[in-house]
Amino acid sequence: MSTLTSAVQRSTLGLHTLEQYEPLIGAATVERIAAKADRVRTMRVAHISSTFYGGGVTELLTPLTLMMNATGIETDWHLIQGTPGFFGCTKKLHNTLQGTSLEFSDAEKTIYEEVVFENATRLHLDECDAVIVHDPQPLPLITHFSDREMPWLWQCHVDLSSPHASVWTYLSQFIEQYNATIFSLPEYGQDLQVGQHFVTPAIDPFSAKNREMSDRERREFLGNYKIPTDRPLVTQISRFDRWKDPMGVIEAFRKAREQVDCTLVLVGNNASDDPEGGQILETIESVADEGIIVLSVDDPTLVNALQRSAAVVLQKSIREGFGLTVAEAMWKGAAVIGGDVGGIRHQIKDGWNGFLVSTPDQAAARIVELLKNPNLREELGARAKESVRQNFLMSRLLEDWLDLLSKYERPVV
Repeated sequence: MSTLTSAVQRSTLGLHTLEQYEPLIGAATVERIAAKADRVRTMRVAHISSTFYGGGVTELLTPLTLMMNATGIETDWHLIQGTPGFFGCTKKLHNTLQGTSLEFSDAEKTIYEEVVFENATRLHLDECDAVIVHDPQPLPLITHFSDREMPWLWQCHVDLSSPHASVWTYLSQFIEQYNATIFSLPEYGQDLQVGQHFVTPAIDPFSAKNREMSDRERREFLGNYKIPTDRPLVTQISRFDRWKDPMGVIEAFRKAREQVDCTLVLVGNNASDDPEGGQILETIESVADEGIIVLSVDDPTLVNALQRSAAVVLQKSIREGFGLTVAEAMWKGAAVIGGDVGGIRHQIKDGWNGFLVSTPDQAAARIVELLKNPNLREELGARAKESVRQNFLMSRLLEDWLDLLSKYERPVV
Protein backbone atom coordinates (compact mmCIF):
# COMPACT_ATOMS: atom_id res chain seq x y z
CA MET A 1 0.00 0.00 0.00
CA SER A 2 1.36 3.42 -0.96
CA THR A 3 1.81 6.22 1.58
CA LEU A 4 -0.81 8.27 -0.31
CA THR A 5 -3.37 5.46 -0.23
CA SER A 6 -2.79 4.92 3.48
CA ALA A 7 -3.21 8.65 4.19
CA VAL A 8 -6.47 8.79 2.24
CA GLN A 9 -7.86 5.77 4.10
CA ARG A 10 -7.06 7.42 7.43
CA SER A 11 -8.75 10.67 6.45
CA THR A 12 -12.05 9.59 4.89
CA LEU A 13 -15.24 8.37 6.52
CA GLY A 14 -14.93 4.94 4.93
CA LEU A 15 -17.60 4.39 2.28
CA HIS A 16 -17.53 0.71 1.32
CA THR A 17 -19.89 -1.23 -0.88
CA LEU A 18 -21.45 -4.59 -0.20
CA GLU A 19 -19.42 -6.09 -3.03
CA GLN A 20 -16.19 -5.32 -1.17
CA TYR A 21 -17.25 -7.83 1.49
CA GLU A 22 -17.36 -10.75 -0.96
CA PRO A 23 -13.84 -12.06 -0.14
CA LEU A 24 -14.86 -12.18 3.52
CA ILE A 25 -18.43 -13.48 3.40
CA GLY A 26 -18.74 -15.15 -0.01
CA ALA A 27 -20.66 -14.40 -3.19
CA ALA A 28 -23.84 -16.20 -2.09
CA THR A 29 -24.17 -14.06 1.04
CA VAL A 30 -23.55 -10.86 -0.94
CA GLU A 31 -26.26 -11.85 -3.42
CA ARG A 32 -28.71 -12.63 -0.62
CA ILE A 33 -28.14 -9.26 1.07
CA ALA A 34 -28.38 -7.40 -2.26
CA ALA A 35 -31.74 -9.05 -2.98
CA LYS A 36 -33.04 -7.91 0.41
CA ALA A 37 -31.81 -4.38 -0.31
CA ASP A 38 -33.76 -4.35 -3.57
CA ARG A 39 -36.98 -4.99 -1.67
CA VAL A 40 -36.64 -1.85 0.48
CA ARG A 41 -34.73 0.35 -1.94
CA THR A 42 -37.59 2.86 -2.18
CA MET A 43 -37.50 3.63 1.56
CA ARG A 44 -36.04 6.78 3.08
CA VAL A 45 -34.69 6.30 6.58
CA ALA A 46 -33.53 8.81 9.20
CA HIS A 47 -31.28 8.06 12.16
CA ILE A 48 -31.18 10.54 15.07
CA SER A 49 -28.45 10.53 17.74
CA SER A 50 -26.54 12.96 19.93
CA THR A 51 -23.02 13.06 18.49
CA PHE A 52 -20.90 12.40 15.41
CA TYR A 53 -17.87 12.03 17.68
CA GLY A 54 -16.81 9.29 20.07
CA GLY A 55 -18.58 6.24 21.41
CA GLY A 56 -20.09 3.07 20.03
CA VAL A 57 -23.16 4.64 18.39
CA THR A 58 -20.94 6.74 16.16
CA GLU A 59 -18.77 3.71 15.40
CA LEU A 60 -21.90 1.92 14.20
CA LEU A 61 -23.76 4.66 12.39
CA THR A 62 -20.84 6.02 10.38
CA PRO A 63 -20.31 2.86 8.29
CA LEU A 64 -23.93 1.70 8.48
CA THR A 65 -25.46 4.89 7.07
CA LEU A 66 -22.81 5.07 4.34
CA MET A 67 -23.37 1.43 3.41
CA MET A 68 -27.15 1.79 3.36
CA ASN A 69 -26.85 4.70 0.96
CA ALA A 70 -24.40 2.69 -1.16
CA THR A 71 -27.09 0.01 -1.54
CA GLY A 72 -29.57 2.62 -2.74
CA ILE A 73 -31.54 3.24 0.49
CA GLU A 74 -31.76 6.98 1.18
CA THR A 75 -30.45 7.20 4.74
CA ASP A 76 -30.06 10.43 6.69
CA TRP A 77 -28.33 10.98 10.01
CA HIS A 78 -29.46 13.89 12.19
CA LEU A 79 -27.98 15.12 15.47
CA ILE A 80 -29.60 16.84 18.38
CA GLN A 81 -27.73 19.69 20.05
CA GLY A 82 -27.34 19.95 23.79
CA THR A 83 -25.96 22.20 26.51
CA PRO A 84 -23.55 20.96 29.21
CA GLY A 85 -26.51 20.86 31.58
CA PHE A 86 -28.49 18.71 29.15
CA PHE A 87 -25.66 16.22 28.63
CA GLY A 88 -25.13 16.10 32.39
CA CYS A 89 -28.75 14.96 32.66
CA THR A 90 -28.49 12.41 29.86
CA LYS A 91 -25.26 10.97 31.27
CA LYS A 92 -27.15 10.44 34.50
CA LEU A 93 -29.86 8.64 32.53
CA HIS A 94 -27.19 6.50 30.88
CA ASN A 95 -25.75 5.53 34.26
CA THR A 96 -29.13 4.74 35.81
CA LEU A 97 -30.12 2.61 32.82
CA GLN A 98 -26.99 0.57 33.52
CA GLY A 99 -27.92 0.10 37.16
CA THR A 100 -26.75 3.11 39.16
CA SER A 101 -29.23 3.96 41.91
CA LEU A 102 -29.88 7.68 41.38
CA GLU A 103 -33.11 9.63 41.18
CA PHE A 104 -33.84 11.93 38.24
CA SER A 105 -35.14 15.19 39.70
CA ASP A 106 -38.00 17.33 38.40
CA ALA A 107 -35.49 20.04 37.45
CA GLU A 108 -33.45 17.51 35.44
CA LYS A 109 -36.59 16.26 33.71
CA THR A 110 -37.46 19.83 32.75
CA ILE A 111 -34.01 20.47 31.25
CA TYR A 112 -34.05 17.15 29.43
CA GLU A 113 -37.49 17.56 27.91
CA GLU A 114 -37.10 21.25 27.05
CA VAL A 115 -33.84 20.79 25.13
CA VAL A 116 -35.33 17.88 23.20
CA PHE A 117 -38.37 20.03 22.37
CA GLU A 118 -36.09 22.79 21.08
CA ASN A 119 -34.35 20.29 18.83
CA ALA A 120 -37.70 18.98 17.57
CA THR A 121 -38.62 22.41 16.23
CA ARG A 122 -35.94 22.17 13.53
CA LEU A 123 -36.28 18.51 12.62
CA HIS A 124 -38.35 18.01 9.48
CA LEU A 125 -38.99 14.32 8.86
CA ASP A 126 -42.15 14.29 6.75
CA GLU A 127 -40.47 12.61 3.77
CA CYS A 128 -39.12 9.69 5.81
CA ASP A 129 -40.46 6.15 5.75
CA ALA A 130 -38.85 5.22 9.07
CA VAL A 131 -37.20 7.15 11.92
CA ILE A 132 -34.68 5.48 14.24
CA VAL A 133 -33.86 7.32 17.47
CA HIS A 134 -30.74 6.22 19.35
CA ASP A 135 -30.31 6.05 23.12
CA PRO A 136 -31.87 8.25 25.81
CA GLN A 137 -30.60 11.65 24.64
CA PRO A 138 -33.20 12.24 21.87
CA LEU A 139 -35.81 9.77 23.21
CA PRO A 140 -38.66 12.31 23.94
CA LEU A 141 -38.57 13.63 20.35
CA ILE A 142 -41.51 11.42 19.44
CA THR A 143 -43.87 13.44 21.66
CA HIS A 144 -43.50 16.39 19.28
CA PHE A 145 -44.47 14.49 16.12
CA SER A 146 -48.03 13.46 16.95
CA ASP A 147 -49.11 13.61 13.30
CA ARG A 148 -46.42 11.17 12.19
CA GLU A 149 -47.38 8.53 9.64
CA MET A 150 -44.09 6.64 9.44
CA PRO A 151 -42.91 4.12 12.07
CA TRP A 152 -40.58 5.37 14.79
CA LEU A 153 -38.13 2.92 16.34
CA TRP A 154 -36.08 3.52 19.50
CA GLN A 155 -32.70 1.77 19.67
CA CYS A 156 -31.00 1.54 23.04
CA HIS A 157 -27.31 0.56 22.95
CA VAL A 158 -26.57 0.35 26.69
CA ASP A 159 -26.67 -2.59 29.12
CA LEU A 160 -30.31 -2.81 30.21
CA SER A 161 -29.98 -5.91 32.35
CA SER A 162 -30.85 -3.99 35.54
CA PRO A 163 -32.13 -0.45 34.89
CA HIS A 164 -33.01 1.70 37.89
CA ALA A 165 -36.76 1.23 38.37
CA SER A 166 -37.95 4.82 38.81
CA VAL A 167 -35.93 6.15 35.90
CA TRP A 168 -37.10 3.30 33.67
CA THR A 169 -40.70 4.11 34.63
CA TYR A 170 -40.12 7.75 33.68
CA LEU A 171 -38.52 6.91 30.33
CA SER A 172 -41.16 4.28 29.54
CA GLN A 173 -43.77 6.99 29.00
CA PHE A 174 -41.75 8.01 25.92
CA ILE A 175 -40.69 4.51 24.88
CA GLU A 176 -44.29 3.26 24.78
CA GLN A 177 -45.11 5.85 22.10
CA TYR A 178 -42.69 4.24 19.63
CA ASN A 179 -43.75 1.56 17.19
CA ALA A 180 -40.98 -0.73 18.45
CA THR A 181 -37.74 -0.86 20.40
CA ILE A 182 -34.39 -2.31 19.39
CA PHE A 183 -31.95 -3.73 21.93
CA SER A 184 -28.50 -5.26 21.42
CA LEU A 185 -29.24 -8.56 23.19
CA PRO A 186 -32.32 -10.60 24.14
CA GLU A 187 -31.44 -10.37 27.84
CA TYR A 188 -31.97 -6.60 27.63
CA GLY A 189 -35.64 -7.08 26.73
CA GLN A 190 -38.14 -5.26 28.97
CA ASP A 191 -41.81 -5.45 29.94
CA LEU A 192 -43.18 -3.11 27.28
CA GLN A 193 -46.41 -2.80 25.33
CA VAL A 194 -44.54 -2.18 22.07
CA GLY A 195 -42.65 -4.67 19.92
CA GLN A 196 -39.02 -5.50 20.67
CA HIS A 197 -36.29 -6.42 18.20
CA PHE A 198 -32.72 -7.49 18.91
CA VAL A 199 -29.87 -6.37 16.66
CA THR A 200 -26.28 -7.17 17.60
CA PRO A 201 -23.67 -4.52 16.65
CA ALA A 202 -20.82 -5.13 14.19
CA ILE A 203 -17.58 -3.59 12.91
CA ASP A 204 -16.37 -2.22 9.60
CA PRO A 205 -13.34 -4.37 8.66
CA PHE A 206 -12.16 -1.82 6.08
CA SER A 207 -12.08 1.26 8.30
CA ALA A 208 -8.84 2.93 9.33
CA LYS A 209 -9.26 1.31 12.73
CA ASN A 210 -9.64 -2.23 11.39
CA ARG A 211 -7.92 -2.51 7.99
CA GLU A 212 -4.77 -4.55 7.44
CA MET A 213 -1.50 -2.85 8.39
CA SER A 214 2.10 -3.61 7.57
CA ASP A 215 4.70 -4.12 10.28
CA ARG A 216 6.33 -0.88 9.18
CA GLU A 217 3.09 1.07 9.63
CA ARG A 218 2.54 -0.39 13.07
CA ARG A 219 6.03 0.53 14.21
CA GLU A 220 5.65 4.01 12.73
CA PHE A 221 2.44 4.79 14.59
CA LEU A 222 3.64 3.41 17.89
CA GLY A 223 6.79 5.45 17.48
CA ASN A 224 4.81 8.60 16.74
CA TYR A 225 3.22 8.29 20.18
CA LYS A 226 6.46 7.21 21.88
CA ILE A 227 5.06 3.81 22.83
CA PRO A 228 8.02 1.53 23.60
CA THR A 229 8.09 -2.02 22.28
CA ASP A 230 11.00 -3.38 24.31
CA ARG A 231 8.53 -5.09 26.66
CA PRO A 232 5.21 -6.83 25.90
CA LEU A 233 2.32 -4.41 25.54
CA VAL A 234 -0.93 -4.74 27.45
CA THR A 235 -3.64 -2.31 26.38
CA GLN A 236 -7.21 -1.22 26.92
CA ILE A 237 -8.79 1.09 24.37
CA SER A 238 -12.15 2.63 25.22
CA ARG A 239 -13.84 5.82 26.34
CA PHE A 240 -12.67 7.09 29.71
CA ASP A 241 -15.75 5.86 31.54
CA ARG A 242 -16.09 4.27 34.97
CA TRP A 243 -18.12 1.42 33.44
CA LYS A 244 -14.97 0.43 31.52
CA ASP A 245 -13.21 0.00 34.91
CA PRO A 246 -9.88 1.66 34.07
CA MET A 247 -8.83 1.57 37.72
CA GLY A 248 -9.46 -2.16 37.80
CA VAL A 249 -7.30 -2.49 34.69
CA ILE A 250 -4.46 -0.63 36.39
CA GLU A 251 -4.79 -2.81 39.50
CA ALA A 252 -4.71 -5.99 37.39
CA PHE A 253 -1.70 -4.75 35.41
CA ARG A 254 0.29 -3.94 38.54
CA LYS A 255 -0.35 -7.40 39.96
CA ALA A 256 0.63 -9.04 36.66
CA ARG A 257 3.77 -6.91 36.41
CA GLU A 258 5.03 -8.48 39.63
CA GLN A 259 5.48 -11.71 37.64
CA VAL A 260 6.03 -10.59 34.03
CA ASP A 261 7.63 -7.36 32.86
CA CYS A 262 5.26 -5.44 30.58
CA THR A 263 3.91 -2.00 29.66
CA LEU A 264 0.28 -0.86 29.99
CA VAL A 265 -1.16 1.53 27.40
CA LEU A 266 -4.55 3.09 28.08
CA VAL A 267 -6.02 4.92 25.08
CA GLY A 268 -9.34 6.72 25.02
CA ASN A 269 -11.25 9.74 23.92
CA ASN A 270 -14.20 11.64 25.32
CA ALA A 271 -17.50 11.56 23.48
CA SER A 272 -18.94 15.07 23.18
CA ASP A 273 -22.10 13.95 25.00
CA ASP A 274 -20.18 12.48 27.99
CA PRO A 275 -19.32 15.13 30.61
CA GLU A 276 -17.69 12.63 33.00
CA GLY A 277 -14.83 11.61 30.73
CA GLY A 278 -12.47 14.41 31.74
CA GLN A 279 -12.80 13.59 35.43
CA ILE A 280 -12.10 9.90 34.80
CA LEU A 281 -9.03 10.79 32.74
CA GLU A 282 -7.67 13.01 35.53
CA THR A 283 -8.09 10.18 38.03
CA ILE A 284 -6.25 7.73 35.76
CA GLU A 285 -3.40 10.15 35.15
CA SER A 286 -3.05 10.84 38.88
CA VAL A 287 -2.25 7.19 39.63
CA ALA A 288 -0.24 6.28 36.51
CA ASP A 289 3.42 5.40 36.94
CA GLU A 290 6.32 5.11 34.49
CA GLY A 291 5.10 1.72 33.28
CA ILE A 292 1.66 3.06 32.37
CA ILE A 293 1.10 5.20 29.27
CA VAL A 294 -2.16 7.17 29.13
CA LEU A 295 -3.20 8.74 25.82
CA SER A 296 -6.31 10.85 25.24
CA VAL A 297 -6.41 10.89 21.45
CA ASP A 298 -8.80 10.18 18.61
CA ASP A 299 -6.59 8.35 16.15
CA PRO A 300 -8.13 5.18 14.68
CA THR A 301 -4.86 4.19 13.02
CA LEU A 302 -3.08 4.25 16.38
CA VAL A 303 -5.83 2.01 17.78
CA ASN A 304 -5.30 -0.36 14.86
CA ALA A 305 -1.54 -0.44 15.33
CA LEU A 306 -1.81 -0.92 19.08
CA GLN A 307 -4.37 -3.73 18.94
CA ARG A 308 -2.22 -5.53 16.34
CA SER A 309 0.96 -5.06 18.37
CA ALA A 310 -0.28 -5.77 21.90
CA ALA A 311 0.38 -9.14 23.50
CA VAL A 312 -2.86 -8.75 25.48
CA VAL A 313 -5.92 -6.55 24.85
CA LEU A 314 -8.25 -5.87 27.77
CA GLN A 315 -11.83 -4.68 27.89
CA LYS A 316 -12.52 -5.11 31.57
CA SER A 317 -15.96 -3.52 31.60
CA ILE A 318 -18.31 -3.90 34.56
CA ARG A 319 -21.32 -2.97 32.38
CA GLU A 320 -21.28 -3.17 28.59
CA GLY A 321 -24.09 -2.91 26.07
CA PHE A 322 -21.99 -4.77 23.52
CA GLY A 323 -18.34 -3.67 23.47
CA LEU A 324 -17.24 -2.94 19.91
CA THR A 325 -13.62 -2.67 21.02
CA VAL A 326 -13.71 -6.39 21.79
CA ALA A 327 -14.78 -7.27 18.24
CA GLU A 328 -12.22 -4.84 16.82
CA ALA A 329 -9.37 -6.46 18.73
CA MET A 330 -10.57 -9.99 17.99
CA TRP A 331 -10.72 -9.15 14.28
CA LYS A 332 -7.00 -8.43 14.44
CA GLY A 333 -6.27 -11.83 15.97
CA ALA A 334 -5.53 -10.39 19.40
CA ALA A 335 -5.67 -12.31 22.67
CA VAL A 336 -8.52 -10.54 24.46
CA ILE A 337 -9.52 -10.51 28.12
CA GLY A 338 -13.01 -9.11 28.63
CA GLY A 339 -15.29 -8.41 31.55
CA ASP A 340 -17.85 -11.17 32.07
CA VAL A 341 -20.78 -8.84 31.37
CA GLY A 342 -23.31 -7.86 28.74
CA GLY A 343 -22.37 -8.09 25.11
CA ILE A 344 -18.80 -9.17 25.84
CA ARG A 345 -20.18 -12.58 26.82
CA HIS A 346 -21.68 -12.89 23.34
CA GLN A 347 -18.32 -12.30 21.70
CA ILE A 348 -15.88 -14.20 23.91
CA LYS A 349 -16.31 -17.89 24.61
CA ASP A 350 -14.19 -18.25 27.70
CA GLY A 351 -11.05 -20.25 27.04
CA TRP A 352 -11.85 -20.74 23.34
CA ASN A 353 -11.36 -17.36 21.65
CA GLY A 354 -10.44 -15.23 24.66
CA PHE A 355 -10.97 -15.04 28.41
CA LEU A 356 -13.77 -13.65 30.58
CA VAL A 357 -12.99 -12.21 34.01
CA SER A 358 -14.87 -10.57 36.85
CA THR A 359 -12.14 -9.25 39.16
CA PRO A 360 -8.72 -7.57 38.90
CA ASP A 361 -7.14 -10.72 40.36
CA GLN A 362 -8.66 -12.87 37.63
CA ALA A 363 -7.55 -10.38 34.98
CA ALA A 364 -4.01 -10.33 36.37
CA ALA A 365 -3.80 -14.13 36.31
CA ARG A 366 -4.94 -14.23 32.68
CA ILE A 367 -2.48 -11.49 31.69
CA VAL A 368 0.37 -13.50 33.19
CA GLU A 369 -0.82 -16.71 31.54
CA LEU A 370 -0.99 -15.08 28.12
CA LEU A 371 2.31 -13.25 28.39
CA LYS A 372 4.05 -16.49 29.31
CA ASN A 373 2.42 -18.51 26.53
CA PRO A 374 2.71 -17.06 23.00
CA ASN A 375 1.25 -20.23 21.46
CA LEU A 376 -1.91 -19.78 23.51
CA ARG A 377 -2.16 -16.15 22.36
CA GLU A 378 -1.91 -17.26 18.75
CA GLU A 379 -4.53 -20.01 19.13
CA LEU A 380 -7.04 -17.73 20.86
CA GLY A 381 -6.42 -14.95 18.35
CA ALA A 382 -7.01 -17.16 15.32
CA ARG A 383 -10.33 -18.39 16.71
CA ALA A 384 -11.27 -14.85 17.70
CA LYS A 385 -10.80 -13.50 14.18
CA GLU A 386 -12.87 -16.28 12.65
CA SER A 387 -15.72 -15.71 15.11
CA VAL A 388 -15.84 -12.03 14.14
CA ARG A 389 -15.80 -12.89 10.44
CA GLN A 390 -18.77 -15.18 10.94
CA ASN A 391 -20.83 -13.01 13.28
CA PHE A 392 -19.80 -9.40 13.72
CA LEU A 393 -19.03 -7.76 10.36
CA MET A 394 -20.95 -4.74 9.07
CA SER A 395 -22.43 -6.80 6.22
CA ARG A 396 -24.34 -8.85 8.79
CA LEU A 397 -25.57 -5.73 10.53
CA LEU A 398 -26.76 -4.33 7.20
CA GLU A 399 -28.70 -7.52 6.55
CA ASP A 400 -30.31 -7.35 9.99
CA TRP A 401 -31.45 -3.81 9.27
CA LEU A 402 -32.81 -4.74 5.86
CA ASP A 403 -34.83 -7.53 7.49
CA LEU A 404 -36.10 -5.12 10.14
CA LEU A 405 -37.01 -2.34 7.70
CA SER A 406 -38.91 -4.78 5.52
CA LYS A 407 -41.29 -5.34 8.45
CA TYR A 408 -42.18 -1.65 8.46
CA GLU A 409 -42.25 -0.94 4.74
CA ARG A 410 -45.42 0.93 3.87
CA PRO A 411 -47.43 -0.44 0.95
CA VAL A 412 -47.21 1.51 -2.29
CA VAL A 413 -50.52 3.27 -2.98
